[in-house]
Amino acid sequence: MSRLMAFAQQPPPDTAWTGHDTRLIIVAVIGIGLIVTLIAVARMHPFLALVIGSIVVGLAAGVGSGDVITNFEKGVGDTLKEVGLLIALGAMLGKLLADSGGADQVIDKLLARAHGAMVPWAMTLVAVIIGLPMFFEIGLVLLLPVIVLVTQRSGHRLMRIAIPALAGLSVLHGLVPPHPGPLIAIAAVHAQLGTTLALGLLVAIPTVIICGPLLSYLLARWVPVGAPAQAGGVEAERQGHDPEYARRKPTFALTVLTIVSPVVLMLARALADIIWPDPKTAPGVRSFLDFIGEPLIAMTIAVLIAMVVFGYSVGARSSSIANRIGQSVGPIAAVILIVGAGGGFKQTLIGAGVGDSVAKFANHVNISVLLLGWLIAVALRLATGSATVATVTAAGIVAPLAGGLTPTHAALLALAIGAGSLFLSHVNDAGFWLVKELFGLRVGQTFMTWSVMETAISVVGFAFVLLLSAFT
Repeated sequence: MSRLMAFAQQPPPDTAWTGHDTRLIIVAVIGIGLIVTLIAVARMHPFLALVIGSIVVGLAAGVGSGDVITNFEKGVGDTLKEVGLLIALGAMLGKLLADSGGADQVIDKLLARAHGAMVPWAMTLVAVIIGLPMFFEIGLVLLLPVIVLVTQRSGHRLMRIAIPALAGLSVLHGLVPPHPGPLIAIAAVHAQLGTTLALGLLVAIPTVIICGPLLSYLLARWVPVGAPAQAGGVEAERQGHDPEYARRKPTFALTVLTIVSPVVLMLARALADIIWPDPKTAPGVRSFLDFIGEPLIAMTIAVLIAMVVFGYSVGARSSSIANRIGQSVGPIAAVILIVGAGGGFKQTLIGAGVGDSVAKFANHVNISVLLLGWLIAVALRLATGSATVATVTAAGIVAPLAGGLTPTHAALLALAIGAGSLFLSHVNDAGFWLVKELFGLRVGQTFMTWSVMETAISVVGFAFVLLLSAFT
């Protein structure tokens, strides 16, 4: 039996399937169906839908009413203490980057010397760098004027420029910490962040290349449209940061170093774990790198650096910097609520025993836990349209299977779930409509470009996860 299939064989203590397991699976399906219906049909906010779904699943599974509340609260607390703070810090970093003009510096520098066939590749690199600290939606709005202007000036069709940028933003959003999706999956399956980050980059780079500049050749032929007329005069939007906030722009080198600083610190910690597997070998160095490489500390350090590079050094006042940081938190409040409620639903499933039943099922049908995680995330993504809901729920369902996995395989499981959560964005996904409206596309054209690209990212990303699993 291959190692890929072997590491799925982590059965719970009692492997005999019972009627109670059947009941739990049915209850879980009904609960997920209820959440899907409330979100997609009733247009209820995902936070409330997850709360209601958690209550229904807990009570229907026979869990006491007091334990239903306790399980949900524990799930919310456990998730937010690991993920919520990082989401807030990431938003702060992204806000300071955008308002200081640092993002403009990256864009101008990388696109200045790109001509002809190199323009889509340069656009990909811009999106990857800008996308490291930013949510997908924020990065897209920030890059929209650039995409339109580059399309107009280069003579390329819109999709030759837009798809590389969209692919760079989307892949990072789904596969690379410190974005919310990967962090949620890492926390749920108890993977090591440094290992997941390193493997995530190995998966992300070829996935972006294949599904960005290479796929754009085909999609630009399928949908041969030019830059949208309504966005033609958007150069002023790109310069829309407050001139009173930043009198000068930060340099390109300092901007890039600040953006990648949390990633470098987390990778340094992972590298230290490899070089000195025994902490007693180099206790001082290991303790220091373990501390600064802890995600919360790494992101805090990055925000402090950003306050200097994107604030004080470009002439901003302390009050202006504090105001920008305060403004960054408001727009992500809903994201934090959804992530927290998703953690509560995950813990409800685990507390009811659904996870153990899924583990038994996977053991009996001899299915890879990677494939199982990916398929569940795909199904939830198709049903709810939310990558976050898909990630949280899928990770909670397969979490019991992760107990016996090696750190590397646990990281790959988190990446498989992240890849599944990106599958086939369609009409129930806000991102679908955002892309359609911003680029002036028809619904059919959006399916032929954005939806095809998202599906390709999910499948190609998962294929590279499987490839890595074969060598680890």
